[in-house]
Amino acid sequence: MILSVVRVLRRVVAIVMIMMAPVVAGPGHAAASDPSRQILVMLRLPAEHYSPGSSYGESYGGGDARGARRHLAQDLARANGLRLVDDWPMPMIGLDCYVMEVPAGRTVEDAVTALSRDPGIAWAEPMQTYRTQGASVVVGNDPLYRVQPDAREWQLDALHSMATGRNIRIAVIDSAIERQHPDLVGQVMLSEDFVIGRPAQAELHGTGVAGIIAALAGNGKGIVGVAPHARLMGLRACWQQSPSATLCDSLSLAKALYFAIEHKADIINMSLSGPPDPLLAQLIDLAQSRGITVVGAVDPSQSDGGFPASHAGVIAVVDEGGPPGTGAYGAPGHDIPTTQPGGNWFFVNGSSYAAAHVSGLFALLRERSPGAQTATALITVQGSDTIDPCASLLRLAKSLAKSGAKSGAKSGACGAPRSLAQNLVQQARP
Repeated sequence: MILSVVRVLRRVVAIVMIMMAPVVAGPGHAAASDPSRQILVMLRLPAEHYSPGSSYGESYGGGDARGARRHLAQDLARANGLRLVDDWPMPMIGLDCYVMEVPAGRTVEDAVTALSRDPGIAWAEPMQTYRTQGASVVVGNDPLYRVQPDAREWQLDALHSMATGRNIRIAVIDSAIERQHPDLVGQVMLSEDFVIGRPAQAELHGTGVAGIIAALAGNGKGIVGVAPHARLMGLRACWQQSPSATLCDSLSLAKALYFAIEHKADIINMSLSGPPDPLLAQLIDLAQSRGITVVGAVDPSQSDGGFPASHAGVIAVVDEGGPPGTGAYGAPGHDIPTTQPGGNWFFVNGSSYAAAHVSGLFALLRERSPGAQTATALITVQGSDTIDPCASLLRLAKSLAKSGAKSGAKSGACGAPRSLAQNLVQQARP
């Protein structure tokens, strides 16, 4: 009898400790803090707890099992002098991720080293910061199709005679998109916010990237997107710090990537750049293994273009008017009119917007052929790394015609301002 009472009391104490512990159950409840003082701690979990097909919030054995793992993470945090601030299960890669804050007077590197020695931890890493690769420069408010570089250089009308991106799902991992912008109404099929402690509102960078990819066609307003019949997932993983700075961190990006994979995106656009990260790399590999095309913006100041553009399999894109020799694919990225908050249109510059063009192009390619998932689908202008979208689509149409499939290409599509006859026999870059 006494033993039973003791067991009950221990259980009550354990429950109270869990309820009182400084843990945040989800991204909407945590307060903003300095990412530079945070670390991500990955706990590897037994295979029998994995529940394929369940959502990440309900996996690994349900609430009791998750509470026990959270309690273990609390113990690890306390033992190492840290504060547990958030947790996030990732069943698709067999990990639980815990965010811990390092107190003043101790370096993040020391905390990571100490935790990495624990045999129960898969790995620990600092919270990384990422920056978008674009800037807004001029305000405009008139129909702007005639001044879109892709209207001229990419012959957008001709491309749309072959494909418009219909039913292709593009995950825009970025800052918040203004869903009610006149050029974006109905284009964003769902929105999710993975940024902790910074309330969502329409933001410059994400709204601009979304417009280049999928702005409405034929509505008599503003611009035309590269893939106007694509459907966007607006996944907010970045926040606007100032009109010229949009930042993200590794945890918010990981959550957005995970969501995009789980919800079967066809294309993931990441118009941002920062340091290599093992968690993000693992999720990008998972995305690619499931046939998702990942497009990344190059940071021209980095010799390797920055991450994720430098990661294997990612379609790395740079402004075609930028310095040569980057090894990335070139697309329009200078003086680009696009959507901005408040129902406005701005002109923008940067590889962020070049990457958006390529995500839109892949929507066209994948509408015609779902297997057009990698860089082998692209043809470049002879003697350069600049993408020739018409040649890319025409080659695909030619291949489909040989196989007996409906190509969708119209007679005379694209014309020949970029020596398409030569490009059509040019092999796509490996």
